[in-house]
Amino acid sequence: MPKCYHCGVEVPGIFNCTKCGQNYCSLHKNPIDHECNIVIESQNLQQYQQSSPTYVESSQIPFSQQEHMYQQHSTPSEVRGTTDGTYTWYRQEQAVPENAFDPDSGISFKGIFLAHKSELTHFLIAGIIIYAIGLISFYTSVGSTYLWTLFVLATFYVTAFFFHELGHRQVAVHFKLQTKFRLLTYGLLMTLISLGRFALPGAVVVLGLDKVSRKTGLCKAAGPFVNLVYGTLLFLISFIIPTSLYPLNYIFCIGAYLNFMLGSFNMIPFGILDGQNIWKWKKKVYFGLIGSLVPLLIITMVITNTSLSLNLYLP
Repeated sequence: MPKCYHCGVEVPGIFNCTKCGQNYCSLHKNPIDHECNIVIESQNLQQYQQSSPTYVESSQIPFSQQEHMYQQHSTPSEVRGTTDGTYTWYRQEQAVPENAFDPDSGISFKGIFLAHKSELTHFLIAGIIIYAIGLISFYTSVGSTYLWTLFVLATFYVTAFFFHELGHRQVAVHFKLQTKFRLLTYGLLMTLISLGRFALPGAVVVLGLDKVSRKTGLCKAAGPFVNLVYGTLLFLISFIIPTSLYPLNYIFCIGAYLNFMLGSFNMIPFGILDGQNIWKWKKKVYFGLIGSLVPLLIITMVITNTSLSLNLYLP
């Protein structure tokens, strides 16, 4: 039975793309869904033309011809990937052209806002949004006496997010994969519509990952692990800071709580969250991370929301 060149699923009815010459299932028949120009680039074919591709239902192509076309462009050991929903694009490394993020690459990134702007631009926009959300979120809980703590809390909020994403990014760089932080159109809309309750304006995009592999697992685990390390350091520092400097010590505890919360949330093994791929890759790593993050989350949550904080941090 013919397979979709993009996801590798066997389907009785396929569609042939007249531009890249590959067969696709109904989910990936459109050029943006199978990233037609990436396929063309990987096969050293002609540049992607501006005209819209046409598709022919498999019923109009003799089965023997379909099978020949598939065998011509695919091997038994080839495993095509697909997106995990929004953030990480799974691709064979040889199918990703050099400098895919370059404006002249001709690559269209689905769901990316200002796709070919510099990474610094994306970081700055996301940072301003996250910082503003932090200021708004903590404003009501900070008294006028300690107004300066509002800016410290917002800084912990934005660094928890960015350090998480940089963890993903740097592990991908270690594996020599093309990766950049990018603003997400859907994430920006959800952030605005929810008035900051759902804060995910962007994320790291990684090209060249297998569906589930050591590279994928380590790239995914890096984010929650960074939150674990960063949160633990802030938590320890909260006890080192003299009680005479209250509420600075208490603010560091809240910063730790924010990191443990972000790390634990991303360990949920569902959908686009890191936990799903970590669970599929290596359950020992999953239980190691979740077994460290959740207890620390509970401890810091109890401290920050009860009178225990007064006993620990007040002079």
